[in-house]
Amino acid sequence: MVKIGDIELGEFPLLLAPMEDVSDPPFRAVCKDNGADMMYTEFVSSEGLIRDAAKSRQKLDIFEEERPIGIQLFGSDVETMRVCTEIASRVNPNLIDINYGCPVKNVACKGAGAALLQNIPKMTQMTAAVVKATHLPVTVKTRLGWDDSTKNILEVAERLQDVGIQALTVHGRTRSQMYKGDADWTLIARVKENPRIKIPIFGNGDIDSPEKALMYRNRYGVDGIMIGRAAIGYPWVFNEIKHFFATGEHLPPPNLEQRVAVCEKHFLKSMQWKNEKLGILEMRRHYASYFKGLPDFKPYRTRLVEANAKNEVLDILQEILENAMSFEMY
Repeated sequence: MVKIGDIELGEFPLLLAPMEDVSDPPFRAVCKDNGADMMYTEFVSSEGLIRDAAKSRQKLDIFEEERPIGIQLFGSDVETMRVCTEIASRVNPNLIDINYGCPVKNVACKGAGAALLQNIPKMTQMTAAVVKATHLPVTVKTRLGWDDSTKNILEVAERLQDVGIQALTVHGRTRSQMYKGDADWTLIARVKENPRIKIPIFGNGDIDSPEKALMYRNRYGVDGIMIGRAAIGYPWVFNEIKHFFATGEHLPPPNLEQRVAVCEKHFLKSMQWKNEKLGILEMRRHYASYFKGLPDFKPYRTRLVEANAKNEVLDILQEILENAMSFEMY
């Protein structure tokens, strides 16, 4: 049984990655329905939280049916991270996660996210401050290092464990790689194999099929896997992996009725959480993924993206379902 503090996650948990502009409550809801064992919020800016910025505050929204769930924080200032940890803890997530992995320029160039991989003493100091500021378990998500010449994850893992983190997720790329090339899990395996490491180690990067999940579990010995991009528009990936682990067989891919049903639930929850206008706008990025692989789908996607009213979107989804026979794959 894999545990983070007192949180029991099963024998080999599948975690939903914290993805900016993706891992919001509506998306998390459909992933939870389809087998995600642990989820995280989008990353929350410590500076934004201190300023009481509306967008940062909204990212603290969590719901009982999502549990267990962690709030992920990022920042460059130790004291600001300490204070925002206290704020985030008051909404009672199951844990606090620190982002030391985000590679994007407007985060890393401000000294946050993956930038802390260039300053291990400050990373350690910040982590210790966060651990002391909350009664909740603290976990970290990071990368192998800043670049190929500074792959310092082995040192990072030991030092962060020593100041009290209770799990570590490692994305198998450096910051300089961004999301290019193949993720290298060999260093993740070395972290797990280190006899000093007692906390759960989760691997992240390039898991996009049940076969790869099983191969990486067996080859690299991690305690669980975090899945990000493969779940966008395809929340079924979690249950598909679990079924393959248990039986060695594939679940049938979701049929058109299932795709429409999950897309519709995601859409309705998006409007419920944000408001109709924002819900419609922000759902547009998901349609292509939900219906990926359907021949001749482009006209429907164009209409969904151009729709400006709730009933208009729902009518188009119903029309897709009624015209199932026109899609050659069904």
